[in-house]
Amino acid sequence: MELQIWIWLMIGLTFSLYIGIAIWSKAGSTNEFYVAGTGVSPIANGMATAADWMSAASFISMAGLISFMGYDGSVYLMGWTGGYVLLALLLAPYLRKFGKFTVPDFIGDRYYSDTARLVAVFCALIISFTYVAGQMRGVGLVFSRYLEVDINTGVVIGMAIVLFYAVLGGMKGITYTQVAQYCVLIFAFMVPAIFISIQMTGNPIPQLGFGSEGADGIYLLDKLDGLSRELGFHEYTSGSKSKLDVFFITAALMIGTAGLPHVIVRFFTVKKVSDARKSAGWALLFIAILYTTAPAISVFARTNLIDTVSEKKYEEMPVWFDNWEKTGLLKFEDKNDDGIIQYVADPQINELTIDRDIMVMANPEIAELPNWVIALLAAGALAAALSTAAGLLLVISSSVSHDLIKKIIKPDVSEKGELIAARISAFFAVIMAGYFGINPPGFVAAVVALAFGLAAASFFPAIVMGIFYKRMNKEGAISGMITGLLLMLFYMTKFKFGWFGGGTEADWWFGISPEGFGTLAMLVNFIVSLTVCHMTKEPSEEIQELVEKIRIPTIDK
Repeated sequence: MELQIWIWLMIGLTFSLYIGIAIWSKAGSTNEFYVAGTGVSPIANGMATAADWMSAASFISMAGLISFMGYDGSVYLMGWTGGYVLLALLLAPYLRKFGKFTVPDFIGDRYYSDTARLVAVFCALIISFTYVAGQMRGVGLVFSRYLEVDINTGVVIGMAIVLFYAVLGGMKGITYTQVAQYCVLIFAFMVPAIFISIQMTGNPIPQLGFGSEGADGIYLLDKLDGLSRELGFHEYTSGSKSKLDVFFITAALMIGTAGLPHVIVRFFTVKKVSDARKSAGWALLFIAILYTTAPAISVFARTNLIDTVSEKKYEEMPVWFDNWEKTGLLKFEDKNDDGIIQYVADPQINELTIDRDIMVMANPEIAELPNWVIALLAAGALAAALSTAAGLLLVISSSVSHDLIKKIIKPDVSEKGELIAARISAFFAVIMAGYFGINPPGFVAAVVALAFGLAAASFFPAIVMGIFYKRMNKEGAISGMITGLLLMLFYMTKFKFGWFGGGTEADWWFGISPEGFGTLAMLVNFIVSLTVCHMTKEPSEEIQELVEKIRIPTIDK
């Protein structure tokens, strides 16, 4: 069967499944719309959390980053995985015990202030829109290549699907759709990895295969190191980043994970506090399957790519090369007019430009795997991008309808009116997300990494001190959140987008990259919060008792 028929078949079947689940699980109340009626089992919630978490950045871009960065790319593995342990132990059960719908809800009530709630809403919107920008780029990337449509058309199709099950089903519809999407994305990620591992090393376990000997008797990593050195690239298995920057990036990703509103809200959907811990454990297990496989895929993809294109005639390139050239994500410029591809580190000589986001997607084609495997990968990539986009859109809509309208603007709004406002907010959030998909700000993982920095800089200190420090008051929390967020936004826009005079790597403060700066901004947040809180009036006895109550262990019934 032709590739295009397989692709339409796979995507059609999976999309039909998502829509069917959304209709079956339609939300009938604000409780179902925001937190799925708090009736989700730990295993189902763990699976939904994993799908919510493993976005286009994890599925499409992370292995691509590692394939180009090599050892330095391990920061994404350590940070994004370790963050879940931090979340499970430090925050999830306490937030579930507090029993609110959203992160701004917690901050507004804990810090007894509509101003604190308003700042938290603004932070949630900034983080969510930064994150969703990466997802919609992932959707557009997949559609533009595999459905052979214009990238803008592809984004619109993705918007329509997300709009349907996010607006109709709310958190209830999203949760059960994400369970299905996890099954699709993990199967789609693992099947090509297993095929290629057998093909290159004879070992069916990718996690072991990329450290094994190839058919030529040379260890795969040794071979990749040699190829990298020959082409002038940095040796794959050694790092070039400073230890300080590696530490700060890893910490920002870990802390950002524990502060992401669309991840935290997942722990409000279970029945009991103990279920929140169990959900985090299951989610970590489900996530580990993909995250331990990503380094293997990056090695397979990088080795196959170099073997296929380096010093080869352009006119003899296989069909996949031409297909990706049409998307504009792979470009060949014959600088010396000899018709031979020069793929080297020196930009003056290099003739091949590769968008790192294509590495996972192009990998099965480079390895000449069957068409159904390529089609499955396309369906999995869409599942990853759409599942996270839906979770983010729900955070955006609930921030507007519940935290802004219900809690601040119109407290007497009816439940029906609030549900309508939530759905209208979701509609406009999808439109905004579509805009970011059509006008992407950069490659997926870089954009998403910045969202983690924003979460670390703004939410994490307010949540941690809200749970563990009774003396923390509204003045301290508000000052810290505003300072941390503005500092991170300044640094991010200066060094990523060239604002405020721009700057190069040599100008980074203390040698810390924008992806790692969230850690420093978080420390500043803590310092400002603690300083201001001790200069102002302490919270009331009622609030301090509330904090004490959150921390006291309870026996679930």
